[in-house]
Amino acid sequence: MRVCLASTSPARLMLLRQAGIEPVTLAPDVDEEAIIAAVESAEDRTLQPAEYVLLLARRKAADVASRLAAAEPDFDGIVIGGDSMFVLDGEILGKPYTPEAATARWHDMRGRTGVLHSGHSVIRLRPGSAPAEEHAVAEASVTFAADVTDDEIDAYVATGEPLHVAGAFTIDSLGGPFIEQVVGDPSTVVGMSLSTLRRLVRRLGVAWPDTWTSS
Repeated sequence: MRVCLASTSPARLMLLRQAGIEPVTLAPDVDEEAIIAAVESAEDRTLQPAEYVLLLARRKAADVASRLAAAEPDFDGIVIGGDSMFVLDGEILGKPYTPEAATARWHDMRGRTGVLHSGHSVIRLRPGSAPAEEHAVAEASVTFAADVTDDEIDAYVATGEPLHVAGAFTIDSLGGPFIEQVVGDPSTVVGMSLSTLRRLVRRLGVAWPDTWTSS
């Protein structure tokens, strides 16, 4: 069973590798801001976080699946797309990008709990059959240590790690020691919920062990 990850995220790739899967990776060609703006304009409302991440996950997977099917008509496997966002007290916290924004973010987050929303889309491709898709959203709450010092925040920000990740933190690297509790599938916080992926894959008629590279 071949697996394609519709993402160039190192964290998502690492998760799949740890789960026994060595996927090919293709970057989705989607304008995320334009997609969200178009849908919100058409529906005259602001998308909720779960709707936001699911919409983008599905568009990413669909884009890559379409290009992959055209380039490799004999592809027999699955395409996985995902998107994540972190929400604290109703405020969406994306990637901070600058040290100043990351520092301010951490001063605000310490001692508090937010929710990481992760959208998932899995598309089954097989020669001679129409694509089939399953999707879902996973959520995990994240509680940050209240005693994180200003010096620790400055040192963490100086590493550059929090600048380009949703919420300005990681759980699987340098940011992990500053997180006191995760409620939900921990892999959701890394980038994708492996338990959710397993359920989606099974709904598409694929046994999870068949995705393992060694199988």
